[in-house]
Amino acid sequence: MDKLSNEVQYIKGVGPERAKLLAKLGVNTVADLLYYFPRTWVDRTNIKKIKDVKLGEKETIRAVVLAKQTRQVSARLKITSVMLQDDSGGINCIWYNQPYMEKIFKKGDTVICHGKIEVYRNFLQMPNPEYEIISGGEDNINVNRIVPVYPLTEKLYQKSLRKIMKFALDNYLQYLDEYLPLPLRSRNSLIDVKKAVLNAHFPENFDALTCAKKRLIFDEFFFLQLAFAIRKKNIKEKKGIVFDTAPETYIRFESAIPFKLTGAQKRVIEEIKNDFISGKPMNRLVQGDVGSGKTVVAFMAAAIAVGNKCQAAFMAPTEILAQQHARNAETLFANTGIRHGFLTSDIKKQKKDEILEKLKSGEIDILIGTHALIQQDVEFKNLGLVVIDEQHRFGVLQRAELFKKGSIPHMLIMSATPIPRTLSMTVYGDADISIIDEMPAGRKPIKTVLFTDNEMEKLFSFIEARLKEGAQVYAVYPLVQESEKIDLKSAMEMEKHWAKRFSNFRTAIMHGQMKKDYRDTVMSDFKSKKIDILVATTVIEVGIDVANATVMVIEHAERFGLSQLHQLRGRVGRGEIQSYCILIGDPKTEGGMKRLNVMASTQDGFKIAEEDLALRGPGEIMGVRQHGVPEFKIANILTDRDIMEISRQAAFDIVSGELKINIEEKTILMNMIKIKFGNDFDLVNIG
Repeated sequence: MDKLSNEVQYIKGVGPERAKLLAKLGVNTVADLLYYFPRTWVDRTNIKKIKDVKLGEKETIRAVVLAKQTRQVSARLKITSVMLQDDSGGINCIWYNQPYMEKIFKKGDTVICHGKIEVYRNFLQMPNPEYEIISGGEDNINVNRIVPVYPLTEKLYQKSLRKIMKFALDNYLQYLDEYLPLPLRSRNSLIDVKKAVLNAHFPENFDALTCAKKRLIFDEFFFLQLAFAIRKKNIKEKKGIVFDTAPETYIRFESAIPFKLTGAQKRVIEEIKNDFISGKPMNRLVQGDVGSGKTVVAFMAAAIAVGNKCQAAFMAPTEILAQQHARNAETLFANTGIRHGFLTSDIKKQKKDEILEKLKSGEIDILIGTHALIQQDVEFKNLGLVVIDEQHRFGVLQRAELFKKGSIPHMLIMSATPIPRTLSMTVYGDADISIIDEMPAGRKPIKTVLFTDNEMEKLFSFIEARLKEGAQVYAVYPLVQESEKIDLKSAMEMEKHWAKRFSNFRTAIMHGQMKKDYRDTVMSDFKSKKIDILVATTVIEVGIDVANATVMVIEHAERFGLSQLHQLRGRVGRGEIQSYCILIGDPKTEGGMKRLNVMASTQDGFKIAEEDLALRGPGEIMGVRQHGVPEFKIANILTDRDIMEISRQAAFDIVSGELKINIEEKTILMNMIKIKFGNDFDLVNIG
């Protein structure tokens, strides 16, 4: 491994300048280089006679240099042409403004070229081909084989990177030791690592490439899953707080809930209760669509903790959402004896000091708030339960800080952004998962309709009819104010338009740049129906619950991600009145049109999440890096889910002892985890 940790600049063909370019790609050492895999591979094994090439196709030919010249075509254009011929015909290879190319070729050289076939003045030509001059004993890496195509950065080129890579493989691959135990490789039909890395770059054939990719994809998934398996085992080996799951406080709270729980809510509560009596710390993710009733489930869990003389922390990512939870707590905890507090960074010092004192003395049972809960001066008397809402909006370190405020508290994570199973396996690999897949009784499906800018008057007539019936309306825009760089409508501009068009109704605006007090006033006025139309940005995406608001209008809907559109749509349909989501857009791309069609065709958050994952990828949806989870170099959680499944099974079987390996093999695996995760290992999937 010492040789593989050498700086990449000392490899032949790199040097200080190219090392800087490679560093932009995350390649700093020899090991980084060997594991910098191609994004695709091109088959250049099919060498054709010149007479058999097809116009418009990329072809590979082998021919001899007959002549060469560079012509000054205009003041700004020089064309270098090299005439090639085989026993079937001739072709010109041409380069624009690259006169130095003429010096590269000598008359009589045998050349293999690959490029697109064109015709000019009835003669075949190949502009800017990739080429290889054949010389005795030279190993040709750009043509006459399956050729790797790498992700590049400016001033770094495929040919030079392939040459560097070939040298590295020839001289350093021998130092790469096998790290997967033989029983594991045998059980999963995996080739050895040296062969896999070599064939990932320069495959002997496509079968060899398939085997190489399977091994390397397995490795990426396996070490992440092994980290999860070890962490889950460590958590389960710790002694958790055992709760009585039917204390008097909980019974009072349950009987005071003013609505009937759904079957899904009852099922999840039972799963949480089983965690509480297991003697192991709970680490559970509760997923449920917008409006499915996750909050009351979390409050029921908190009531159990309080009934066992423990405190609960309830952290939300925004003040709006935290306030929403605090208002719900005010209603649900009335007459139950449960005392709750509310803490954000905006609370004045005197009030904050009072809250902190009560928290420390145990006079506050449940503290609801934002990231202010993780500040150093926040001390709990006996924290037994941590609830984190919309947790993907928090960084891993923030979640860890809250967890540390108790002595191994139970952890309940909530997400209203449904997460496909493939993604949850890579982000919540050591968590138990519960799903609330049932909506409260009486909710009508939201009708989602697509509109274009040409149909605005028809839309306004529809909205006017709803307003006259007493409904309230949201109108959402992607920008706060107009921008010279982006031709999009803004909330500030359109609020004036809405106010003018609906002058008989009351209109207001809300966006993230407003002061909190003003936003609170606007939201309070909207809830109390002093405002009919609320023009806003995505600041209303979470935490807004106004049952009378039944129309959601989203302009430039193609500019929003699917999950974000689904969250915005969830702001309506909160009561028993029919609600509508109007998507106004003019998608210029196939992906944009597909997003809007998906929204119109389903309200299933998990189907939407799967589509969003397919369209945008995991990193953009979840911000995977903030979870302490590495990005994959060759694995793809969509297309490689079968390999992910077997890698996960293998990892958990090794940790459980089901798959037997010796002490030396275990040590090697642990060292590989440390190499791959470094300081992030302890942070992998904290809540």
